[in-house]
Amino acid sequence: MKILLLNPNTSADITQLMLGVGQRAAAAGTELVPCTAARGVPYIATRTEAQIGGAVALELLAEHHRQVDAAIIAAFGDPGLFAARELFDIPVVGMAEAAMLTACMAGRRFAIVTFAQALGPWYEECVRAHGLWDRCAGIRMLDDPFRAVSEVGTEKEDLLVELAKQTIAERDADVLIFAGAPLSGLAERVAGRIPVPVIDQVVAAVKQAEALLALRLHKATAGTYRRPGAKPTTGLPDALAARLEHRDY
Repeated sequence: MKILLLNPNTSADITQLMLGVGQRAAAAGTELVPCTAARGVPYIATRTEAQIGGAVALELLAEHHRQVDAAIIAAFGDPGLFAARELFDIPVVGMAEAAMLTACMAGRRFAIVTFAQALGPWYEECVRAHGLWDRCAGIRMLDDPFRAVSEVGTEKEDLLVELAKQTIAERDADVLIFAGAPLSGLAERVAGRIPVPVIDQVVAAVKQAEALLALRLHKATAGTYRRPGAKPTTGLPDALAARLEHRDY
């Protein structure tokens, strides 16, 4: 099976980081196909940037969905996820949703720890959008500058571990998620230093995508994720326009 690993920001280094983590977790026969946004921002941290990233994700899915069996939107806030599920026939997994649902199977309440203050409001809205706020013990963020976003997981590793321990103790969390694409792989390195299960967002997304493919689910023809009817478009990239207009591309 082929799974598109779609990074809706412009940091190719982060795409490669996630690809390495995902490939180590993937089952035999699963191929991850990396894809990085050609326009946008280096990492998504605000509602505005998430809207931009979601639009870019739809454009990239329109270009690649016929060449893959499933796709992962590889940004923790899941930009464009609900729209992608509406528009495309393949399973589309959000990295945040996959991590949180996996955490819900490992404990009663999960905590989220991330690397920048700006991410907090967007992540809270993401948790609420997925209907999981009652299962969330809290979201905690570092408040330190970092040198390079692609290396923040290594640079701030000890601080992130300490923040995770504090959050678990103070918020009565049963499971911990390190959130944000640049923190991919951190769980694997530090799980032994944290007293509860630690979920890696990329690993969870890859395994959830594999599970959905194994279930052989068909595209909905009713309900909220049915494909919208055809509509004319103006000025959109041709692949996305074709998908919206119900024509071949």
